[in-house]
Amino acid sequence: MDTAQLILYRNFENQQLLDQTAQLLWGTREGRDVLDPYILANRLIELAANYGFEGNLWHCFLAFCLANHENAYSISCEIRGDQGGTLSRLAKQDLAVIQELYRKDIRILDKLMAGKCVWHELADYKPADSKSRIFNRRIRDRIIELSGALEAAGDIDVFQREVSEFYREFGVGKYGLNKAFRIVDDRHAASIEPVVNVEHVYLDDIVGYELQKKKLIDNTESFIEGREANNVLLFGDAGTGKSSCIKAVLNEYYDRGLRIIEVYKHQFHAITSILEQIQDRNYKFIVYMDDLSFEESELEYKYLKAIIEGGLGRKPNNVLIYATSNRRHLIREKFSDKRELDDELHVNDTVQEKLSLVARFGVTIYFGSPDKRQFQNIVKVLAGRHGIEMDLEELYQEANKWELTHGGLSGRTAAQFITYLLGKSV
Repeated sequence: MDTAQLILYRNFENQQLLDQTAQLLWGTREGRDVLDPYILANRLIELAANYGFEGNLWHCFLAFCLANHENAYSISCEIRGDQGGTLSRLAKQDLAVIQELYRKDIRILDKLMAGKCVWHELADYKPADSKSRIFNRRIRDRIIELSGALEAAGDIDVFQREVSEFYREFGVGKYGLNKAFRIVDDRHAASIEPVVNVEHVYLDDIVGYELQKKKLIDNTESFIEGREANNVLLFGDAGTGKSSCIKAVLNEYYDRGLRIIEVYKHQFHAITSILEQIQDRNYKFIVYMDDLSFEESELEYKYLKAIIEGGLGRKPNNVLIYATSNRRHLIREKFSDKRELDDELHVNDTVQEKLSLVARFGVTIYFGSPDKRQFQNIVKVLAGRHGIEMDLEELYQEANKWELTHGGLSGRTAAQFITYLLGKSV
């Protein structure tokens, strides 16, 4: 067996570590003469610390390689599972090689280390801290589970089924192992990079705004299920939960293939490149634009208009645009736009140019500030969730005093007040 025989599973991110450890395990002459088992052990330990692996680090490493490798077979399996055909048969040949590596006992490498029991420790690794700096805990745990399932697989058919089911459930590569992404743009090329720590907020955590949430849910579910869906603009007062609703939608529908890419307005010129990178993947992508607004002198909105609707290129079916804004019309307007004696001859054209951007969002959802009664209800619900025991009238009194000096009536102000109370009680 030789990793050079692999057809689809080539050019891993940690290819050298895979090749060199495999040579040692298979006992090739070159491996015994020139490879350093101390260096290889160090690399496995560093990966374990970085990704939060535990147990048999060699098995975790192989599972990570399979979960993170984008190739023709793994991409065809993401969200849909094994589709059969030639790719499946070729993948089985590659996976047979990797299964052989699973069957190798890394403890035999201690004989190359002057009697030290290093690889025995790596076969049953117990980290001081199981947190992962790269994945969320759920993904880290699933990779460890995949590692155990592959170790227990009796034959290549079971082995391949475990791998393809992982791709179907989680996907593959950075899109499979992460929820959210941002654009890194150096003006020469735009790349999509993962956002590791995504806030764990869910729709039930947002108190009130039931009609707004339902409207957003209905549109998102249509999108996830492959039916027609609209781009969405969430607009209204500050601190009312617009951005939290977008994050909550991601967390609610992530396991059904939803991913989100955050884009800032200075990056709008790169959106076409981003759409080309994601249009053939089996996920649903929301391009997310937070706090969207434009001054009169800013012309980036023209890029956005063309992308949403009107350019020669067609927006992929697996992409929607969700934006939040404190402005209803997004682009600042002046009274001079509407004065009859303006310098421009066709005044109405100027006004329509500015209003047409909002018209290209098929769904607009308004989030208004709560009234006093609604604000008090938000405070009461949040206090209950956090176990704050206080007389209700006293709670409302303190909340009212807080909002007068901390931004007024809003869900954000209520949450900040609860944080203040929790800090006092420690």
